[in-house]
Amino acid sequence: MQRVTVDEMQQNLLKYLNLVEAGESFIIIQQDKAIAELKPIQNHNKQQRPFALCAGEFKVPGNFDAPLPDEILNRFEGR
Repeated sequence: MQRVTVDEMQQNLLKYLNLVEAGESFIIIQQDKAIAELKPIQNHNKQQRPFALCAGEFKVPGNFDAPLPDEILNRFEGR
């Protein structure tokens, strides 16, 4: 991993971004102290998960939106 100062990075930002896009990684230095790491994103080509993988495995009950029974509601409210 290469080291580059903040000043070098500011002067040649496009150069360093192109190098990162090509797979290079950098430690960014300011006043002899490492402050950041610049590296390519690893999973930018990751495929999205297929839609509805579990279709039909769960059915929302008809009373899903019904108010909770008083016994359960009281427990939530600490009574």
